[in-house]
Amino acid sequence: MLFRSVACNSDKKDESTEKKETMSSDNKDAMSSSMNNKAEKNRQTALASVQAISAHDIDAAFKEVTADGVDYGDGNTAPIKGLDAVLPIVKAWLNAFPDNKGENLEAYSNADGSKVIVVGQWTGTFKNDFMTMKATNKSYKAWDGDVFEFNDQGKIISHRAIQSNMTLMMQVGAKMDK
Repeated sequence: MLFRSVACNSDKKDESTEKKETMSSDNKDAMSSSMNNKAEKNRQTALASVQAISAHDIDAAFKEVTADGVDYGDGNTAPIKGLDAVLPIVKAWLNAFPDNKGENLEAYSNADGSKVIVVGQWTGTFKNDFMTMKATNKSYKAWDGDVFEFNDQGKIISHRAIQSNMTLMMQVGAKMDK
């Protein structure tokens, strides 16, 4: 705006002011385009990760996650740090809920794409034991959001769930340890 006001207050627009306006506009466009591309790439990465969980494709789901990624869950338990700790729990969940599926999945991001949320409706039936809980053959249905944080290289560094796992476990009648 400063360059525009200088130009408007002078009958003669000097060449350097005109050049500064163009450079400033070009830089803004390039930055905006870069941010939009990064945000779109990260939205697609997060969506693909969630779709892969729905398809029970663990390798695809964690393909873009850093080795030291952190899963914060819904915040009711301690964070799980590192893929080596996260993967066995996800595999156990998908084994316990073999028909676990997400539908109507949509991804949204903040302006720079550093945070992406994927929302959708999830269903599943508790068919196999999970940790210390016995299978009930009852189903759950819930809307959920998965919040991903990305580093500058476009890799997922953290995950948070919005839906409480307790809500899902109550729906399926799971008996949890006290």
